[in-house]
Amino acid sequence: MYEKLMAQFRKNNVTLVAVSKTKPATAIQEMYAKGQRIFGENRVQELTEKNELLPKDIQWHLIGQLQKNKVKYIAPFISCIQSVDSLALAQVIQKEAIKNERSINILLQIKIAKEDSKSGYNYDQLISELEELKMLKNLNIKGVMGIGTFTSDTTTTESEFTTLKGYYDQLKTDYFSLNDNFCEISMGMSGDYEMAIEHGSTMVRIGSLLFGAR
Repeated sequence: MYEKLMAQFRKNNVTLVAVSKTKPATAIQEMYAKGQRIFGENRVQELTEKNELLPKDIQWHLIGQLQKNKVKYIAPFISCIQSVDSLALAQVIQKEAIKNERSINILLQIKIAKEDSKSGYNYDQLISELEELKMLKNLNIKGVMGIGTFTSDTTTTESEFTTLKGYYDQLKTDYFSLNDNFCEISMGMSGDYEMAIEHGSTMVRIGSLLFGAR
């Protein structure tokens, strides 16, 4: 399955984030042996433990909600924090990036699902904080991320993907037109990645298709 996905993703210039949360280090090592280097985790403790055990050229993405008091544990090594949903969190990441003499890639998580359990910026709130976010020089704002509603209703999913692509386009045009680094739309998972790619996703988070059901 991995080879099939990679062929499809390369054709569409899409990055595969292998979501390894809850999976043992041995399973990640097997995927690493196939050539995968980007892995996504959603819990800081699990992420830090795996980072200690696994090869140092792995690019770890934090895809789950991040508490401000836990940023310090991942700041020394994290490749990308996809779940930045407030200026306050971004400011803590900036502080820890400076301490570690690093520039940290981030995505701005925007809430596109109607489920209360889903996190993310309200778009108007994001716009109100954006100029301050852009002043955090140790943060590299790479694009946006969204988590869709957990549903089999493809109409809902398509609407949410369209919404996130629209937000990205607005941000790119109005605030990042001169910034080539602002180029990522992280959306889509195992059950809807093909639709996500059709709607402009550049980064897809795949778990169960690669590692099996949790």
